[in-house]
Amino acid sequence: MLLQFNFKNFKSFRDDTTLDLTATKISEFNNHVISISNERILPVASIFGANASGKSNVQEAFRYMSMYVINSLDYGDESDSKKKKSKFFRPTPFLFDNNSKTAESSFEVYFIDSEENGAKTYNYGFTIDSTGVREEWLNCKAKSARGNFKTIFYRHDDEYDFSGIPTKSQENLRIALEKETLIVSLGAKLKIAKLKFIRDWFINNDFADFGRPIENFFLSQLIPDGFAEDEKVRQKVVDYFATFDPSIIGFNVEVLKSDNDDEDEHLKIDAIHKMIDSEKTTSIPLQHESAGTLKMFAMYPMLEDVLSTGGVLFIDELNARLHPLLVRAFIITFLDPDINTKHAQLIFTSHDSWQLNGNILRRDEIWFAEKDLDGVSNLYSLADFVDEDGVKIRKDENYEKNYLLGKYGAIPSLSNFDMFKEE
Repeated sequence: MLLQFNFKNFKSFRDDTTLDLTATKISEFNNHVISISNERILPVASIFGANASGKSNVQEAFRYMSMYVINSLDYGDESDSKKKKSKFFRPTPFLFDNNSKTAESSFEVYFIDSEENGAKTYNYGFTIDSTGVREEWLNCKAKSARGNFKTIFYRHDDEYDFSGIPTKSQENLRIALEKETLIVSLGAKLKIAKLKFIRDWFINNDFADFGRPIENFFLSQLIPDGFAEDEKVRQKVVDYFATFDPSIIGFNVEVLKSDNDDEDEHLKIDAIHKMIDSEKTTSIPLQHESAGTLKMFAMYPMLEDVLSTGGVLFIDELNARLHPLLVRAFIITFLDPDINTKHAQLIFTSHDSWQLNGNILRRDEIWFAEKDLDGVSNLYSLADFVDEDGVKIRKDENYEKNYLLGKYGAIPSLSNFDMFKEE
């Protein structure tokens, strides 16, 4: 489970920023807290804020880190003309400051493995600038350890400490490592177990940005594994839809071949509905269903995946095209220990203040992103927020009302659209 994500100098976040999923000592909803070893961890974090406040950039920072870990083997200086640079090669720093626009960006996670696997805690991170990786580190602490983390490796420019890596693998790393490549990525390729474990932890996380049209279209094309071949898989999706839209009672799936290429196949998916005046059924193309239905269909494979692996699911604009009660049901899935047996986590952004009412989320599960007059974003938790009198927020406050009144900040500063008034 993710304990903490730290980053700096990425897009609108110029300064050190922390998203902390460890539970504070507040008293509400103690059933949300998952205890592993000596850690108390939260399964959900929500981020609210005005448009252009930077809340989406929290997800983008974690996505950048994950994609760099997974893909950095593609980033070398090799002279292979077929090798293409990834768009994730360079991070986007804070550009409105002469110092930060040329400075390195940093990304760091703390996470803990399951009790079954020993409940070890890991600290991994790296700093990177336009020339490549400047620093990288991996530390580990055993469940029984009371002291500091033990170094697995540390890298600073061309200096390396591989003291926690098997001796026979150290030379291979030194020979093959390039400035743009992460040790974790290369180590996973070389089948070094400790490093492959870290790389795989990032692979088990997933992302969805429903506020970006291109990505929204791509997500709508995804289908669950085995959906075309296995009736049991399709029935499970029907059961999923039945929780919010019982009108869909099945799916017809047809494999179509392209006219131009016999090997190019695509699926034609129809949703089956009951006729209202007979016992018969009818079907319509899935893409003709509502935008909300298509979004829920797109989220099913990701939801199934993270629930089975115990990964982290980041969703930008979870509320878009969904009823607040449906959003609530989606959140509760991660809060229900009978469903979320692998301790998957949900981190989402939203404009829907209804989710702030005090009967679903703890104060430390509520975060706000706010951008100051210089364009610098800040991230802070409701549990840590103090009002103008220096008093922390009480658990019996109306979070939604106070947020919309501006008590917690992170709301847009608005004025009338006077430019449309007639002269």
